[in-house]
Amino acid sequence: MSYIKPKFQHPRLPKNPLGYTRRDYEGSLSTLCAGCGHDSISAAIVDACFELNIQPHKVAKLSGIGCSSKTPAYFLSNSHGFNSVHGRMPSVATGANLANRDLLYLGVSGDGDSASIGFGQFAHVIRRNLNMTYIVMNNGCYGLTKGQDSATADNGSISKSGNANTFEGIDLCALAIELGATYVAQSFSGDKTQLIPLIKAALSHNGFSLINVISPCVTFNNNAGSTKSYDYVREHNEALNRIDFVPIKSEITTEYNHDIVKYVEMHDGSMIKLNKISPEWNPENKLSIITALQKAKQNHEILTGLLYLDNNSVELNDLINATNRPLNTLTEKELCPGETALQNINASLR
Repeated sequence: MSYIKPKFQHPRLPKNPLGYTRRDYEGSLSTLCAGCGHDSISAAIVDACFELNIQPHKVAKLSGIGCSSKTPAYFLSNSHGFNSVHGRMPSVATGANLANRDLLYLGVSGDGDSASIGFGQFAHVIRRNLNMTYIVMNNGCYGLTKGQDSATADNGSISKSGNANTFEGIDLCALAIELGATYVAQSFSGDKTQLIPLIKAALSHNGFSLINVISPCVTFNNNAGSTKSYDYVREHNEALNRIDFVPIKSEITTEYNHDIVKYVEMHDGSMIKLNKISPEWNPENKLSIITALQKAKQNHEILTGLLYLDNNSVELNDLINATNRPLNTLTEKELCPGETALQNINASLR
């Protein structure tokens, strides 16, 4: 269920070069829990599209099932949309992309949708290098079914019911890099300063782009003991590129060089340890980032920022030499080459 926003808007709202205001990239009012990190991600998508001067009707947004998959209703109301079956969004995205490569494809999924029931489809859409941006709103639990641990819940993380998770959590970023993703980033829903540029870069990338966003569930996974709660992420966030903070009352800012470790006190009295990576960091070094992710896991840290980038990737349509034109613009003559062509194909298979 969703609610329509009022159509009235201030006549002097800022416009981008295409003449669109930020309101033109918004959707209906959210019905998610108040304080849900998913709404912050939706707002970041709105800002990214506004700043990139994207035409809303040139975007196809796709999702599966789950709290995260409700969010496409809350942004880009004037774009194409398809809410698919649980875990099957990659198949729909692949079919749509091959049918019309002129659109910009944005997939929104959750940790259950991608790392559990849709795990196989998630793996194959990566290795095929489909030209799309794939955002995972990762909260480590199933919010729609009362907070059970998802496949990304960390080992030892305590659920709201008080039970500790006995299984290893799936690291979607490490997996994506291993499978051949050509753009991989990780961020936190409350850090829009970092998240918006990551989304803009992903939307501009030619190939498969994954952004895994830690998005705490305020209802079922924001308790003490959870490794995806607001407090835990604030205390264990080590940025690869640049970092900001989740504001509680007012924004906290700080400045420091990459060669020192900076401790900053949060509003609730907790401390975070900030450690900027060296400017010499190379996101195109796959072995380096895999090692960094493993070290972060051992230290119970969450690396954020641009993790891996391959600027020389070839996306799926070019890999299989698909047509540059949308299929609905092809004529019968082009779609049916004739009996001679069919006979030649059959002969080649004998």
